[in-house]
Amino acid sequence: MQRRRFLAAAAATVLVGCSPGPSGRALRRLAATTRVPFPYGNHPQQVADLWLPSPRPGSQRRAVVVLVHGGYWRPGFDRRYMQALALDVVDRGWAAWNLDYRPSGPGGGGWPGTFVDVATGVDRLVDAAGRHPLDLSRVVTVGHSAGGCLALWAAARPGLPAGAPGAAPKVPMAAAVSQAGVNNLVAGAFEDLGQGAVEALMGAGPNEDPERYALASPVERLPIGVPQVLVHGTDDEVVPLQQSSAYAAKAERAGDDATLLTIEGADHFDVIDPLHRAWREVVERLTPFLDG
Repeated sequence: MQRRRFLAAAAATVLVGCSPGPSGRALRRLAATTRVPFPYGNHPQQVADLWLPSPRPGSQRRAVVVLVHGGYWRPGFDRRYMQALALDVVDRGWAAWNLDYRPSGPGGGGWPGTFVDVATGVDRLVDAAGRHPLDLSRVVTVGHSAGGCLALWAAARPGLPAGAPGAAPKVPMAAAVSQAGVNNLVAGAFEDLGQGAVEALMGAGPNEDPERYALASPVERLPIGVPQVLVHGTDDEVVPLQQSSAYAAKAERAGDDATLLTIEGADHFDVIDPLHRAWREVVERLTPFLDG
């Protein structure tokens, strides 16, 4: 049931963001956008799509929004679910880096493969910046649900110990956003979020291998050292609001700049609807980092 609901809602989000109205606005948006795939491995989901506004004479390098999709890290979900946000990002004059990764299960995903994919995919921006006008001093991560965990983790990579999966990043983050994210993997495992999705990702329970949870769970990596935004709807029935509220409180106690946006009446999928006020509030807080 959860999977069917996720697919239906995500597909609807893409249609809302892309379907042409009477003015044909969506067709104009697509015509004014360039999408370039950047593979970073041999698996079909080891790829990121770079979305760019059409170049303007004398235009400067673009800030970059890294988008990371959700789906409880399971097969059957991919970067298409963030495409509507990618188009909105481009509409605002920024570049979108719509990142995919291997899911849990056969194929190399899970721990540490999924996390290594995210790290490698983000670092691939260095190559992209060699071919396109990207400003790698203005990069933020935005992830939804399971992707919220990965977006925060990507921002926390500078604090990983040497030799750990994802350590020594090539591209630092200026800020990070978790949209209804699974920000505490230990709590998510004990709460059985996604009917075992966390343990399927990690390959073990928190009590069986606490060290890998200490490296992978964003809440265990605090302080991250960059501003963070946690946006969550009060009517979310997929990931509990406490995953964001408890994380934000702990991040502040650790000395981080963490903002909790509680969206009254919003559900798990409203936060990735580019027409919903949840996204507008996120954009408002990201703009100083992207336009600065």
